[in-house]
Amino acid sequence: MTDFNQTEFFTNRELSWLLFNQRVLEEARDKENPLLERVKFLSITASNLDEFFMVRVASLSDMANVGYEKADPAGMRTSEQLAAISKAAHRMIDEQYTVYNRMMKKLLHEQSINILERDALSNKQIDFIDQYFKREIYPVLTPMAVDSSRPFPLILNKSLNIAALIHRKGKTVKHLEFVTVQVPNVLPRVVKIPDKKGKESFVLLEDIIRQHLNELFIGYEIDEASCYRVMRDMDLEVDEEDTVDLLKEIEKQLRLRERGNVIHLDVEEGISDRLIGKLVKRLNVDQANVYKVNGPIDLTFLSKLTGMVERPSEDLRYPAHRPFVHYELMEHAIFEAMQQHDIFLHHPFDSFDPVIELVRQAAIDKNVLAIKMTLYRVSGNSPIIRYLEQAAENGKQVTALVELKARFDEENNINWAQKLEKTGCHVIYGLVGLKTHCKMTLVVRREQTGIKRYMHFGTGNYNDITARFYTDMGLLTSNELMGVDASNVFNMLSGYSEPPYFHKLVMAPLRLRDTLMELIDNEIENAKAGRPAYIHAKMNALSDEGMIQALYRASAAGVKIKLLVRGICCLKTGIPGVSDTIEVHSIVGRYLEHSRIYIFANGGEDKVFLASADWMSRNLNRRVELMFPIEDETIQSTIVNAFEIMINDNVKTRILEADGSYKKKSRRGKPAVNAQEFFARLAERRSLDRNKALEDKKTFTPIRRNEEEYIGNDPTND
Repeated sequence: MTDFNQTEFFTNRELSWLLFNQRVLEEARDKENPLLERVKFLSITASNLDEFFMVRVASLSDMANVGYEKADPAGMRTSEQLAAISKAAHRMIDEQYTVYNRMMKKLLHEQSINILERDALSNKQIDFIDQYFKREIYPVLTPMAVDSSRPFPLILNKSLNIAALIHRKGKTVKHLEFVTVQVPNVLPRVVKIPDKKGKESFVLLEDIIRQHLNELFIGYEIDEASCYRVMRDMDLEVDEEDTVDLLKEIEKQLRLRERGNVIHLDVEEGISDRLIGKLVKRLNVDQANVYKVNGPIDLTFLSKLTGMVERPSEDLRYPAHRPFVHYELMEHAIFEAMQQHDIFLHHPFDSFDPVIELVRQAAIDKNVLAIKMTLYRVSGNSPIIRYLEQAAENGKQVTALVELKARFDEENNINWAQKLEKTGCHVIYGLVGLKTHCKMTLVVRREQTGIKRYMHFGTGNYNDITARFYTDMGLLTSNELMGVDASNVFNMLSGYSEPPYFHKLVMAPLRLRDTLMELIDNEIENAKAGRPAYIHAKMNALSDEGMIQALYRASAAGVKIKLLVRGICCLKTGIPGVSDTIEVHSIVGRYLEHSRIYIFANGGEDKVFLASADWMSRNLNRRVELMFPIEDETIQSTIVNAFEIMINDNVKTRILEADGSYKKKSRRGKPAVNAQEFFARLAERRSLDRNKALEDKKTFTPIRRNEEEYIGNDPTND
């Protein structure tokens, strides 16, 4: 019997993530993408890498610092992982700047869009930035000297800074002083400057400051100046069991986080050894974590740049997609519609409005008694929060579970939690030791037949902004048993209730892993018995060792497995007798693939589920997650067909090869299939078909006093 636990059967999680970011970088290179979208993709790779350093690399560094060297499933010890990451990350950053310098700047210039340095500015442009510096920048700057009386200042996480060595004018023997200036993050980093008609030109804030640095140190000369940026360990360390007030403890940890250990230092390529030596010493950063970049530090500014380009030229951006809007759910009709049948939503191709509308109508409906929601990430000006507040003011019982530990959204969620509490909402923070990651809304309504529950379950967050560019799926339902389960989940989250049984919903960490294992084992038994046996699954990440071993067991038994995994995938394909029947596809395109779909052949009677959870250990063991069944046959068919379209994508798909690399899918003369574009066009056709059907219903009917007087008097005979 094969041992599926061998280290050569697994890929390291962190190196797999870097391969995902490489796929995003490929989109920046892809000539088929509009130019400004390619620029955005390059910016996204930089943003992704920043978070990777602040969380994953920081976590590994912490383990290395305490001597934790246990090997991961791929057999790599902590120190080995850090060394491999450093090598791969240095290579990736070099590639990012090669794309920026040799491709993006040239292509932007061809479109008369320029990022200029001082030596390329006209006299008129120099006058503009001189005045801009005096008027807007100079009053905000704080030059910081470092000497015996002035210690090295706290350098904020991800802030851009300028380090300089200076000396007094007129001194025959130079005594170099170290100074540093933070580039103000309260000012726009990209500054648009006047240019000839048809041209759009920009300069970066740090370049303006650097050119005027001598005005900050009167009586001194600048020997050298270079930009730098640090990234710190941004993971929160919260001991929930010993914490009396979780909200206050997280507020405290957020303040401390800005002082976390420096785990990454970016410097400009031309920096001297003398200046970099001072930075390394003062910041206490390892040389292996110093990254010299050939261009502007922090390429995330490129996203802001694309938003400042005013040219209406459509060929520079993706054409607009208009989502399908379920108008039948609007204007007080959503509860009646949900009584009749379940409603499936596929964002962003279907508008997110019905989800907001459910909360809005519940807030003002006199028959609604209670609204309960889980909130993991919401937008900065969320309409859902406003309607929850309105519901509380209208006397509804409103319970909101706000996940305070949603990484990098902690401060935003604290603000929402405090705001909701002030309006009379019951705000809870989940279970000790577990993040609440499930997406669920429960509306309790009194009707003539008694109490009825209405639910929304989703694969994505209740964020009206990200719903426009994350692909997610949701279900609106009034299923009675799912309603009972939903009530039990909320009772668990708010109190000490632990129901022994769920009718429909599957919850982590209680039963989700066991249920998935049972479903996989069922496919194995069906394969052995000659019945239809396959697993079709879509997720953001696949790294859990136990789930991967279960898939290997299924493949060895002959189960056909097709996986759509956007990011991390620690499973290997093409291992003889282990993963022969497993395909892994990754779609990286215009929208961020975020939906989780799990389909099992079940001997010929498909079982279809949607879920909030990926197949990662954290989702199955340390988070409150939900997997919910799709029982409506029409919706089942829709999801199964959607999966088939995605698995047949040959434009934005890369396939995991046996050697661990990802390669674009070969078309071999086949027509192009871009799944995201297909769903967008489908949504537009649905809108056109509905509009046409409404037009066809509009027929002219004359007003008649007496039908008989019109017989034989057809006005068309005139």
